[in-house]
Amino acid sequence: MRIRIVDAFTGRPFAGNPAAVVLLDSGPFPGDDRLQRLAAEVNLSETAYARPLPESPEADWALRWFTPVTEVNLCGHATLATAHVLRSTGAAAGTVRFATRSGILTAEASADGSITLDFPTAPLTEIPVGEDVRAALGADVLSAHDTGPNVGDLLVEVADEKTVRTLAPDLAAVARLSHRGVIVTARASDEGGAYDYVSRFFGPAVGVDEDPVTGSAHTALAPLWSGRLGRDRLTGLQASARTGLVRTTLRGDRTLLTGEAVTVIDGELLAGP
Repeated sequence: MRIRIVDAFTGRPFAGNPAAVVLLDSGPFPGDDRLQRLAAEVNLSETAYARPLPESPEADWALRWFTPVTEVNLCGHATLATAHVLRSTGAAAGTVRFATRSGILTAEASADGSITLDFPTAPLTEIPVGEDVRAALGADVLSAHDTGPNVGDLLVEVADEKTVRTLAPDLAAVARLSHRGVIVTARASDEGGAYDYVSRFFGPAVGVDEDPVTGSAHTALAPLWSGRLGRDRLTGLQASARTGLVRTTLRGDRTLLTGEAVTVIDGELLAGP
């Protein structure tokens, strides 16, 4: 069985967010424990497992995502990585439909090599900023939003891009917060530059201290910044050490996420699902 490591939301190796992708045969998924153990062994922020659905009228592949410690409801970069593997290996072409915990998600490949994901828009609910959030981040907070059950994170707006880039949160305190993880964001300092807003994501409670590029977070960032900036089409920079760009298009209750991907490792899985 093959396992591939794909850098997602980047056009060059060793940037963006690496995800492991395992394409399974048709039939039931292996047991959850086996899937989780392999994800822990790989130890990337996400490992994606996909199996074909030849008899399904609604979806082409079933798709699941695991961090090193748990299964998650929604993951953007590992979905992009899976679509890239399906396209590059000839296992699928054009638009691919995935059956997931968050419903049917689609991935459409373009001639330029980019892939556009169609995800549910996160329903944002503004909530009071607790002192525990300020203390965990070590920064003042302008606003905070709950991102709903699919994403499950706390979206926090801070003063400026420099604050996002230099943030050094107390990860143990972040893990104790009531949300799965924390998305920290601010408007780009250069208003006419290559990106409109910046973000970082911290998820120590699910085994991901800092995620390099978080596709699912952009289903919350897109409605926030589209509302702030008055435009439906935006580009976000996730300002992790690896960095990555996510182009977003807000379409009501759906958000399109566009990016590139590069396969960096293609190997044989000797013991696994």
